[in-house]
Amino acid sequence: MNREWSELNKTFQQQIKKEATFRQGIETLLDLREQLIDVVLSFRKELNREEFNAMPFINADGYHSKTVAYSIWHIFRIEDIVAHTLINDDEQILFASDYMERIKAPLITTGNELVGKEIAEFSAQLVLDELYNYAIEVMTSTKAMLENLAFGELKNIISVQRKDKLMSLNVVSSDEKAAWLVDYWCGKDIGGLLSMPFSRHWIMHIEASLRIIAKLRK
Repeated sequence: MNREWSELNKTFQQQIKKEATFRQGIETLLDLREQLIDVVLSFRKELNREEFNAMPFINADGYHSKTVAYSIWHIFRIEDIVAHTLINDDEQILFASDYMERIKAPLITTGNELVGKEIAEFSAQLVLDELYNYAIEVMTSTKAMLENLAFGELKNIISVQRKDKLMSLNVVSSDEKAAWLVDYWCGKDIGGLLSMPFSRHWIMHIEASLRIIAKLRK
């Protein structure tokens, strides 16, 4: 893991444990996310369309076995679901801003259920400019949520009602490669969700994307 990103991730998690340093911890998290989104934005300038769909590690076991386009969808789809359905209890950006139509995505899920060539085929269908618009809108919305988050809310757990709402939206596939996400998220308090998916999850998929790009450029 990138040393600076790793240190920022560790620092923010320590800072949010105490009320006296909680707000500083949120600022550290926001700083980390700004650094990470800059990398994601750089992909748009540096890669051609085919490179966004490329799978140089298609037979590998790990995040780098995906595509860059898939990784962007996956990062922000998960964040949208968790931030809006589980934490805010409001409408996801994907639906509120009609991004399904704008991105031309063939699914509304996180994409965990896709394997092998399905990932490349999915990636090729996405309208990249709109995918990036979606990512920025989700990130901006999450930033507002984090800035308004109170220390006392960190121990709040996800209610049964919100879990049921999540299930009813069908935004997580029932496939075994995806279905586990529901219990995983709903088993965490809000403090736990700040790491997965709002920080560490980003790092893992962005580093995997950098590995993909490095392989393509050899």
